[in-house]
Amino acid sequence: MSTFWSLWIIIGSLIVVFGCAWLLRMVLVDTMGEEGKEMPHSFDGIVEMNNPLPKWWTIMFAISIVWGLGYFALYGLANYAGPQQWQSANKHVYSLAESKAAVIAARDAGAVVQYDVEMDSADAVYGATYANYASKSVEELVKDPEAIKVGQRLFIQNCAQCHGSDARGQRGFPNLTDSDWLYGGSFDKIKESIMQGRVATGMMAWKDALGGDQGVEEVVTYVQSLSGRKVNAKMAAAGKAKFGLCMACHGTDGTGNEMMGAPNLTDKVWLYGGSKAAITDSVANGRTGVMPAWSEILGNDKVHVISAYVYSLSNK
Repeated sequence: MSTFWSLWIIIGSLIVVFGCAWLLRMVLVDTMGEEGKEMPHSFDGIVEMNNPLPKWWTIMFAISIVWGLGYFALYGLANYAGPQQWQSANKHVYSLAESKAAVIAARDAGAVVQYDVEMDSADAVYGATYANYASKSVEELVKDPEAIKVGQRLFIQNCAQCHGSDARGQRGFPNLTDSDWLYGGSFDKIKESIMQGRVATGMMAWKDALGGDQGVEEVVTYVQSLSGRKVNAKMAAAGKAKFGLCMACHGTDGTGNEMMGAPNLTDKVWLYGGSKAAITDSVANGRTGVMPAWSEILGNDKVHVISAYVYSLSNK
């Protein structure tokens, strides 16, 4: 924060606090005549009385003012960090490596970072619970309602931004509640995906290789036919001849390849949309997808519980 804005915040905050103190003093010093008498004005027949503030109200005002000044002095204000070097979280962190370095630097400097304190406290309280869950097999976990609830909470906190709070996904982010998996739906594969992340090998843009818009349309027509849609037979036949370029990833029958994360084209599950326009966009311009690795963020124990929860969604 620049010096200007730091001073702006400090001066403004102190003006408010000392302004409240001045206002309280003015109220306590009776300059409006004899206490308990009527004031020289009224409104709609209601006359204001010259009465002091209730004592409890005055005490609360004074406590608030003293507490505010004490809070500023102890916890800091703007660029002034206070004697504890307190801050809510490590700021200006743009990567996991920077975050870890900031945590170490703060501890070495004796600074109090509230987020780090609360994370350490949570690990101390719940670490044993996660370790206990991590020692159990998926068969045990899916039968444990409490374990599934814990996994669900962790999922909502960390995974819902992409996959949705109900895990049904959205365009470009797979639905985790069905039985369609790009890299495999076993517990081990799910845990591997979460721990290590996934970086798609990428579907290249095929427009030029297919000879332009006509070739793309023919392949799209054939792909649509694989999932049982009624299409132009002549266009589909031409597209089938060109589909040889796609077989290396999607297989000769279009059922995909879990080793490569290539989707099954014969079902009706589409990651980026199954309309003709969406498929055309995929074939012509290509697709790439990335899921970050969570091993360094959550650790094995928490990922184990999340994996069990995700596994339970498609294995009732």
